[in-house]
Amino acid sequence: MCMRDNRPRFLRSVTESQGKVYYPLEKITIPEPKPKDSEAVITLTAAALNHRDLFIRQHLYPGTTFGVPLLADGVGIVTSTGSSSSAKSWLNKRVVLNPGTGWKDSLEGPESPKGYAILGGTKTNPAGTLADVVTLDESELEECPEHLSDAEAAALPLTGLTAWRAFWVKSGNAVKGRNILVTGIGGGVALMVLSFGVAQGCNVYVTSGNQEKIDKAVKLGAKGGVIYKEKDWEKKLQSLLPSDRKYLDAIVDGAGGDIVNKGSRLLKAGGVISVYGMTVSPKMDFLMGAVLRNIEVRGSTMGSRKEFADMVQFVREKKLKPVVSRSVQGLDIAQIETLFDDMKNASQFGKLVVTLGDKRSSKL
Repeated sequence: MCMRDNRPRFLRSVTESQGKVYYPLEKITIPEPKPKDSEAVITLTAAALNHRDLFIRQHLYPGTTFGVPLLADGVGIVTSTGSSSSAKSWLNKRVVLNPGTGWKDSLEGPESPKGYAILGGTKTNPAGTLADVVTLDESELEECPEHLSDAEAAALPLTGLTAWRAFWVKSGNAVKGRNILVTGIGGGVALMVLSFGVAQGCNVYVTSGNQEKIDKAVKLGAKGGVIYKEKDWEKKLQSLLPSDRKYLDAIVDGAGGDIVNKGSRLLKAGGVISVYGMTVSPKMDFLMGAVLRNIEVRGSTMGSRKEFADMVQFVREKKLKPVVSRSVQGLDIAQIETLFDDMKNASQFGKLVVTLGDKRSSKL
């Protein structure tokens, strides 16, 4: 569907109130993009939701603003560029977008004094992917792995990058034969950690509040899982571990809460808990028992431009596919609201995707 003035459309959240809110979505128009020398204009073919988009609508995310498109995940075709030869080299290529800027290759964190600027919905970055088009510097693009559909490719960037750093970089245990626990299976990051771990030859175990999600994870390669709501779930998990390796080497956690208390009973001495989120509780107790066993808790968030390139290359080489829970077609507010409902209800298993344009959600 085209706008009468032929200008690109995007969706944003709007409100006149402050405080405890849930901002509605609105469709608006923006001027036709005019790329600078090193920039590329990408006509988007799919975009994907993340929990941060829900938090933005609830005004629970730093820098929430209006007039900036939502969503950080996107795939599309480069349809015009600036004048530089490097930008022009991307013309007509299908690309996935690095979901943020300001972090080149440092292992410690973003080099930019302003920090890491994630796409979508905040003051820190003017671009977002729930749109017809987006303009980015050509250095933030990676050629899309050919085996991915547009919906799968859109599901990859932010969760893939977060999972890559949390598992590959921070856990220090992306090694064949290691025992890895991934908490909260069903979310996009947890599923990508599962995918990376299985591809690397690790024994991956999962937790969930839902047995159906555990069963689905086993079909994707997990060795087993437990329901974290059950008393003494850590004892049940230990019974699932290999007889010659009755401990975990690392935990990749997005929940927080009592993971140090429970996890330190399962981890080897010097084991690592790599934490990329705290959906259950915004704080964790670090107990003396963990100190005595030299357990390390390492925070992890997003990742560098180099890590993004490494992650996309691994996906390409291993022919990995992000799990898509459900998708809707087009910038239709009512349909997109149903995706946010899935996220609010925690009913999704995998990523929630918006495909854009006619017949562009299939593999090119």
